[in-house]
Amino acid sequence: MVADIFQKCANPRVDEYRAADAVGLVPYFLEMGSESGPTVMHDGKTMVMLGSNNYLGLTGDERVKRAAIAAVERYGTGCTGSRLMNGTLPLHRELEEALLDWLGGDDCLVFTTGYAVNLGLLATLVGPDDQVFLDSSCHASLADGARMASGTTAFFRHNSVESLLKRMRNWRANNEGGALVAVDTVYSMEGDLAPLHEIGEVCAEHGARLLVDEAHALGVMGPKGAGLAAETAVQADLVMGTFSKSLASCGGFVIGPRNVLDHLRIACHPFLFTAAGVPAAVAAALCAQQIAVEEDWRREAVLARGAQLRAGLLELGYEVGGDPVSPIIPVHIGADWDALRMWRSLLDNGVYTNCAVAPAVAANKALLRTSVMATHTERHIDEALRAFEVAKSLSA
Repeated sequence: MVADIFQKCANPRVDEYRAADAVGLVPYFLEMGSESGPTVMHDGKTMVMLGSNNYLGLTGDERVKRAAIAAVERYGTGCTGSRLMNGTLPLHRELEEALLDWLGGDDCLVFTTGYAVNLGLLATLVGPDDQVFLDSSCHASLADGARMASGTTAFFRHNSVESLLKRMRNWRANNEGGALVAVDTVYSMEGDLAPLHEIGEVCAEHGARLLVDEAHALGVMGPKGAGLAAETAVQADLVMGTFSKSLASCGGFVIGPRNVLDHLRIACHPFLFTAAGVPAAVAAALCAQQIAVEEDWRREAVLARGAQLRAGLLELGYEVGGDPVSPIIPVHIGADWDALRMWRSLLDNGVYTNCAVAPAVAANKALLRTSVMATHTERHIDEALRAFEVAKSLSA
């Protein structure tokens, strides 16, 4: 009997999704009725937004919005082509130069999305004789890029240098191919930091190259927000970042040796065969980058509001993870349905959070991912904590 390709779409995860939807407990695809600032309109109500990556609070900044509008007035709404063909604007070059001035490095290439950066890097660089070593909690874009690569992949335990070293030694014992280690500097769900120094030492010892994904560190960590690698003085071979967090836009970039980036320019499919970043997005990112460098108060505010939220949650008896310097504060719940009910209670009491359940996290390790932004006030955090107090009493 011939199989139906749609057959796989009927599975227990879909059944569970529908069951949750039937009782109003699906925390995904909700419509936002305003910009994603410290508060947001949802379903006609004002919510304290603790579910956004807008760490520096720049998506609503008038300077950023004016830069985007000016770009549309000059260049139109889209590039209507790839960077390879007719899609490269002066804005793209200007942004690449600004990122090099900020972060250092030989050369920079701006992509349409951050996801495409990681997809393209691994698919292009990891050849048949090579292996990529990925942290088990890395961004999905890194894992998907590894699947597209013609080489092999080894996952090591989250933030375990010992696990990385063991896998590297085992592979090197029988292989002389190229090795790439790829890690997030700040992990998007747990908010913890990669041990970059130790990982860098493993790479140096075994002739491996190091790719650091600075998506959630850029703008909020390091000198002038240059990221965790800059803060720890680790010289990564490749540095990637995104514009969809602190830089208030959409897109991504990679910085690395000129010969490597020239190879990407002519061989990287996710770069070559997608439309260039639209003028408004590129101009917004460029303006936001300049503000991020100049306004240190934004990083100070993120730290202060994060400390306030963390201390308040701990005082209420919640199990809180993440690093104190991270803008991401995960609240560990446990069972998926308990996390969904907690998320719903917070939503009903005016607080928007992100709910992460399996398979995004391990089974029975569900959490609420909260994050702060520079434009949150003490009052916003106090309001959120009151909602967490109500949710705690209802779950008791």
